[in-house]
Amino acid sequence: MNPHLWVTLSGHGFGHLAQTAPILNRLREDLPGLRLTLQSALPATVLRQRIMGTFEHVPESVDVGMLMADALDVQIPQSLAAYRQFHAEWARRLARQEALLDRFRPDLLLANVPYLPLAAAANVAIPAVALCSLHWADIVPAYFPATPELADWRWRMLESYRQAAVFLRPAPSMPMPDLSNTRAIGPIALRGRRRRAEINQRLGLSGDETVVLVALGGIDNPLPVADWSILPGVRWLAPGTGHSERGNALDWSRVADLPFIELLESCDVILTKPGYGSFTEAACAGKPVLYVERNDWPEQSYLVDWLSEYGRCLCIEREALKTGDLAGPLDTLLNQPSKPPPRLTGLDAAVECLLAYLSGRSATSR
Repeated sequence: MNPHLWVTLSGHGFGHLAQTAPILNRLREDLPGLRLTLQSALPATVLRQRIMGTFEHVPESVDVGMLMADALDVQIPQSLAAYRQFHAEWARRLARQEALLDRFRPDLLLANVPYLPLAAAANVAIPAVALCSLHWADIVPAYFPATPELADWRWRMLESYRQAAVFLRPAPSMPMPDLSNTRAIGPIALRGRRRRAEINQRLGLSGDETVVLVALGGIDNPLPVADWSILPGVRWLAPGTGHSERGNALDWSRVADLPFIELLESCDVILTKPGYGSFTEAACAGKPVLYVERNDWPEQSYLVDWLSEYGRCLCIEREALKTGDLAGPLDTLLNQPSKPPPRLTGLDAAVECLLAYLSGRSATSR
């Protein structure tokens, strides 16, 4: 019988999907008959952009994450209210998840990185693996540390994460000192084809321009790129924001059918925020990165330190997103020396671990 993998994905941006999709695609190569179920609030159209083959989609949220005002700013009061409601309904939500898993009896649950499904899997005797560069028990305290319920919430989060047989930490990762079941592995990133010649043709480019892909992640944050300062030889490509070709802006709709990873592989520079997927994919593709500071996000320093070691990057102020006054930072960034791209050893390690559990050889993955 073909093994069945149940995957629970946080809907907080696309970073959790970016970490998980390459693993699922590689698993499909090794186990062509793998049955795959994805439980996530992320739209199926977004999941299919990165995950190959067929899968069943359970379109529901299994965690809170952090609610965002835009790609950069957390909605702190709204997030606090959401956590209060989530934990007030813990018993009901846990029973619902247990019933779902008990009904389908998957061979393995993979969580990136909701915690409730890990507790549910343990209660119905389904093995589980967690995978992420962060966990919510380390993120939540940064935003409402004085909340009376925080200690209880964090205890439940950590106890749930401890139910995983192993918690894989792909580089770059937060340290997670409160968990004893973690295993550090190398980076994970999706790779795509370079299609610059085709993109030049579609967009009417000569090929001499510096094309900057403006991508602040999976949470909408429209930027006024059509009104930015004119920089000779520089063009801004901002997928998903509907920009007309005015100023230095390119009409993204002419390439919107291409996978995002192929746009990234085909551009010259990435303008983004600190995030796992954008940073690792840019480093592996050898693309220099302009990033907007996100100082309240606890993961930021770990991501920036890693990218500084393995890639080219430069921090810009948020004010620059209003004006597009980026000539100086772009010049500085492009004059940084290139570095060898990191090896994607985390992908092999994660796949080996999951294959061991799916084939009943879990002892070999420890």
